[in-house]
Amino acid sequence: MSSVYVSEETFTNADCTQAPLSKGEYENCKFLNCNFSNADLSEIKFMECEFVACNLSLAKLANAALREVKFKECKMLGLRFDQCNTLGLAVGFDHCSLNHSSFYKTKLKKTLLFQVK
Repeated sequence: MSSVYVSEETFTNADCTQAPLSKGEYENCKFLNCNFSNADLSEIKFMECEFVACNLSLAKLANAALREVKFKECKMLGLRFDQCNTLGLAVGFDHCSLNHSSFYKTKLKKTLLFQVK
């Protein structure tokens, strides 16, 4: 299975419960009002991406790379950030709902928490 490389693309109203996001690398991409609920984002690399008003509840993040990723006004219930690839892990949250998400033993040196619901 080959992986994709996507750069500087905007995804609007994508429903990844119907059409899963392709495995690979996403750099400088924006995801606007997308549904990733219960989606498998394992092994995907997100670099300098932004998620706005997305639903990522219960998405699988096993070995997903989140490097300089910003989440704004996202629903992020039950996410296991402790399963992410920790190399370069840097995330920011602004007005996100993170109830029941786990950061157990995750180093959060580069994490920005603006205002979390």
